[in-house]
Amino acid sequence: MRRYIRALVLCTVFAVLSGLYVYSKLFYSDVSVGAAGARRVFIPPRVPGARHKTGPQSPHWYNRYIMRQRGQVEGGGGGGRSGPEPAMHLAVVACGQRLEETLTMVKSAVLLSIKRLCLHIFAEDQLHASFTEALESWPGFIRSRFNYTVYSISFPSENAAEWKKLFKPCASQRLFLPLILKEVDSVVYVDSDILFLQPVDRLWAFLSRFNSSQLAAVAPEHEEPRIAWYNRFARHPFYGRTGINSGVMLMNMTRIRNTYFKNDMTSVGLRWEELLMPLLQKYKLNITWGDQDLLNIIFHHNPERLLEFPCQWNYRPDHCIYGSNCASAEENGIYILHGNRGVYHDHKQPAFRAVYDAIRKYSFGADPASSLLAPLEEELLKTTHTYCGKSHELFTKRLAQSLANINRNAPHRR
Repeated sequence: MRRYIRALVLCTVFAVLSGLYVYSKLFYSDVSVGAAGARRVFIPPRVPGARHKTGPQSPHWYNRYIMRQRGQVEGGGGGGRSGPEPAMHLAVVACGQRLEETLTMVKSAVLLSIKRLCLHIFAEDQLHASFTEALESWPGFIRSRFNYTVYSISFPSENAAEWKKLFKPCASQRLFLPLILKEVDSVVYVDSDILFLQPVDRLWAFLSRFNSSQLAAVAPEHEEPRIAWYNRFARHPFYGRTGINSGVMLMNMTRIRNTYFKNDMTSVGLRWEELLMPLLQKYKLNITWGDQDLLNIIFHHNPERLLEFPCQWNYRPDHCIYGSNCASAEENGIYILHGNRGVYHDHKQPAFRAVYDAIRKYSFGADPASSLLAPLEEELLKTTHTYCGKSHELFTKRLAQSLANINRNAPHRR
């Protein structure tokens, strides 16, 4: 009888030890890192700033899943292929006669970018079908580089009409992106009159330069205070010496949603959604450039929240119309072209229009050097009678490098 009891005890101990062993394996994973040997990885169940769905059984299921996914990315999954990199998010607002202009902006972004893009297009309802038809008509090897969603224009029900007519139709939609795209952590917002002359990836990389306080990155409105607008004419607070231009704006929207902003209306900080309407009511008779002015007021009181990038990332006619005054572009070329004041559609600044027309007319799949760059350089030589045209080499310096890298960076077509 004692012999049976001893056997039962041994079996019970063995079962308990086996259970503990299996249990430990579910929480810790030896992840192969090649010749360097194995590395122990444990991933906490929650990541700050991220929203996750739990598994169908228990929290342990979620922990195991996240641990294995992270291990595959970090350690290569024992030599297997790592998962795809997260997409970059790009947002734009299009109203009125901005369909073709917006599509040309998207074309420049998709053509040059390396990582996959996720496009968020906010447009008036009558433009939705046209956007979908145009984007779906692009060749498959281009469509594989991005996905997109077309949204209706939407403002808070209170004062919606006032927001929509602020400065330009629908322009103030950008102020509400953190409240609409609640599942998106970060986004590049651009005006529809933007053209990328190098990959969006380079702009996206500024996110890694944010310190613990910064939540947005923009370029100054001007580099030369003597001819700048805000310091000479603004009737409201503005950021820095010359203000900021919001035509290209990189935003960490998780931080924006979680921040309490200092302001001149109350002694306590206000959340983003609490701040916008009181700010408009206070300054609406004093602002000229609509939502851009509101952003200047916000960051005037919260300068530590902003990262400035050089003017080459938001190059406008102001940088050359009175002579070249963007030092970073003179050194490295223009990275992002901003054709504000309608210069893509008139003859006041033919150098800007030449770049726009070259990208608009380019056909996907054609040799970019002979079908895009060469015709553009030829047209730019016809613009040297203007101040901007005299700096025509700045318009192609970075673009030429970007186009040369297309075949190396883009996936091969089958």
